[in-house]
Amino acid sequence: MASKVEDDLRKLGAELRFLEQTAETLQSRINMVNAVITDLTYANMTLEGLEKQERDAELLIPIGGSSYIKAKLETPDKVTVGVGARVSVEKTLQEAKEIVKKRLEDLDKTRTSLQQQFAQVVGRISEDREKFEGLAAELRKEKTSKNV
Repeated sequence: MASKVEDDLRKLGAELRFLEQTAETLQSRINMVNAVITDLTYANMTLEGLEKQERDAELLIPIGGSSYIKAKLETPDKVTVGVGARVSVEKTLQEAKEIVKKRLEDLDKTRTSLQQQFAQVVGRISEDREKFEGLAAELRKEKTSKNV
């Protein structure tokens, strides 16, 4: 017959597995948010640089893989901005900068919230591991005393 300690160990083990999966999920979300923040930071820097350019200025446009194409800037005051669901609209340069800035602020808040949740889960994992080790030691004592 299973003792209370064994039952508690099983429950704690299941909770630890759940918390570890939760921590992995949160870390994955943090990584995704960080990637989007990096992307938007580059966009923001590009918009800042674009602000200093004149019509017909020659630009190198990144196309991926450290490769670029030369292009001439036709309308330095207009930018096409993604608004979600694969829809993009034309905005003024200033509006585009404001949109990117707002997204960065929102993502920073999201990242902070996720990091707080992650810290809470990691703290709980640490507490549960200590309890688990204590219960495991108690169970070993029980088994040793029964064998003597």
